[in-house]
Amino acid sequence: MSDTAIKDMSFEDALAELEAIVRQLEAGDAPLEESITIYQRGAKLKAHCEGKLKSAQLKVEKIVLAPDGSASTEAFDAD
Repeated sequence: MSDTAIKDMSFEDALAELEAIVRQLEAGDAPLEESITIYQRGAKLKAHCEGKLKSAQLKVEKIVLAPDGSASTEAFDAD
């Protein structure tokens, strides 16, 4: 398990750690208390990944088609 703050992780790094957590929990090798701690970090990683995906989806949705059919992008303002 990484000590990196979740908020500082890229989507790919968070997903890789989440997959490792799932494998570890599925194996059932960790004691109960450790499993709970691992599960809690996994839940935070899942939420982080979902946020990153939502942000990417909103950026893609900002792609605009011009009247001539060419595509351009507009700046995305999350506020």
